[in-house]
Amino acid sequence: MIALSLAEIAEVVGGQTHDIPDPSVQVTGPVVRDSREAGPGSLFVAFAGERVDGHDFAAAVVETGAVAVLGTRPVGVPAIVVDDVQTALGALARHVVRRLGATLVALTGSAGKTSTKDLIAQVLRRKAPTVFTPGSLNNEIGLPLTALSATEETRFLVLEMGARGIGHIRYLAGLTPPKLGLVLNVGSAHIGEFGGREQIAQAKGELVESLPSEAEGGTAILNADDPYVRAMASRTKAKVLLFGESGEADVRAENVRLTDTGQPSFRLHTPSGASDVTMRLYGEHHVSNALAAAAVAHELGMSADEIAVALSEAGSLSRWRMEVTERPDGVTVVNDAYNANPESMRAALRALAAIGKGRRTWAVLGKMAELGDEALAEHDAVGRLAVRLNVSKLVAVGGREAAWLQLGAYNEGSWGEESVHVSDAQAAVDLLRSELRPGDVVLVKASRSVGLESVAQALIETGAEGEVSAR
Repeated sequence: MIALSLAEIAEVVGGQTHDIPDPSVQVTGPVVRDSREAGPGSLFVAFAGERVDGHDFAAAVVETGAVAVLGTRPVGVPAIVVDDVQTALGALARHVVRRLGATLVALTGSAGKTSTKDLIAQVLRRKAPTVFTPGSLNNEIGLPLTALSATEETRFLVLEMGARGIGHIRYLAGLTPPKLGLVLNVGSAHIGEFGGREQIAQAKGELVESLPSEAEGGTAILNADDPYVRAMASRTKAKVLLFGESGEADVRAENVRLTDTGQPSFRLHTPSGASDVTMRLYGEHHVSNALAAAAVAHELGMSADEIAVALSEAGSLSRWRMEVTERPDGVTVVNDAYNANPESMRAALRALAAIGKGRRTWAVLGKMAELGDEALAEHDAVGRLAVRLNVSKLVAVGGREAAWLQLGAYNEGSWGEESVHVSDAQAAVDLLRSELRPGDVVLVKASRSVGLESVAQALIETGAEGEVSAR
């Protein structure tokens, strides 16, 4: 974080200082909520959760060098006491962002946020120091913590914004007002909570409504291929830049194809020129993500050649997202188990088909959460798609939703032994260990709550070290 005195922080957050002998002492280290990350110069934010109360770790973090604690009660060590820690954290982030000379880029969408954010960061940091959201910490706590990790040297701040309801993105954009706002897509993720795609579009569009006008330098970067997103152009005063495969897109892809290993290749066109891209990531769905990143980079002054080189060299920065591991015995494990919704599930299955062309393919799939009344139809559709893509084996893991996956596959293809429903991750591991053959490709994907990353990890460890159990 940029250096701030405890007195200034207390004023910004509307707090009272306790047990602070010298309020001019500065916070020069990171702002953290995990006591294990506290160190010299840091500020520890004490949240009181259902199971763990951060205030209980106050003395320990000060011993490790933390300057003070931000909490809701005195703790016997230097502290700034506020009524609400989350509100105070947001106020501090807003203050720091205003002090920074950085350009703030915010993005949202139903699918692909984290992968696109990672691409944007990898492209922009070739131009100037860039800070970006780690993993998927895109909520009212993770976003301000990311913003507070910026320093005086930071020139680009890339923030992922998630939403579970109307008003969430408006709130986040108020904490960290962006200059560039990117909307990727409007899909089915959290549709059970929102109530429909129109409501999701309303929530995602709050980002472009928050942007400054074109005269003030605001730019809304919108997916030309998604009608819900494209319609958001009418909701912003900012300049509008379109990306996509549409011929009307300002930043677009032509001659899209997949390499023999399932990696996308295309000709990138921007208003400043064209260049060829062959990505290291897997799956055609990354073309749209790459175009979104290219649109941001173009708007911030990078040439088509510079963008193409950066995209071609970019890798995956966040775990369990299309992580491809080749075992010594020739089995390929694709770990995409971080999360799942209908759009990302379809994209992953298509990537599996591309990677496994000419090989035997396995789709180990579990529940897609928060789909509400659409759950049965969406799981059934994914099972049917597995058949249409000629996936060799479907292993549906879990309860009711997994049964719907298998039933969809069975009804689409009159499958028999090609699909199986197992109760849990360990049962899936046991089955795969007994039936996998050298050369097989295995995709593992489900919503985060299912925990199927344990299946992928067990398969990888089996190939490297022998028999292990899923954890």
